[in-house]
Amino acid sequence: MSGTISTEQALIYVMVMMMGVEGRVKPEELAEMELLVRTLPAFKGFDRSRLATVAQECGDILQEKEGVRTVIGLVKEQLPSRLRETAYALAVEVAAADLVVGKEEMRFLAILRDGLGLDKLTTAAIERSAIARYQAV
Repeated sequence: MSGTISTEQALIYVMVMMMGVEGRVKPEELAEMELLVRTLPAFKGFDRSRLATVAQECGDILQEKEGVRTVIGLVKEQLPSRLRETAYALAVEVAAADLVVGKEEMRFLAILRDGLGLDKLTTAAIERSAIARYQAV
């Protein structure tokens, strides 16, 4: 893929990568991504009708050799440091959507953290926040 991607595309790419970690997209994860794109201020200017196209673009890149590395590089290049935390938080939200975060998802979060240059304390706080939000009564 040549050129650059938009900020919104970069954030969507992160969510698509998270959804694909276990080899299949769960309906809860897809619904969560759609909800986040529909409601978060980061996507205010994004044409939601392009969501499927952007997700497919990411999927195509991920199929290439070193696809994950390529996508993380594109994301890091596009996002200012303040939005890299947002990207990580979006990945955590998608991972938590089905109320189970597996080993593969945890491994990917570590790869994403390192790839985006985020510190462990910040990412632990983001993860802990998701745990608090998803507690059952």
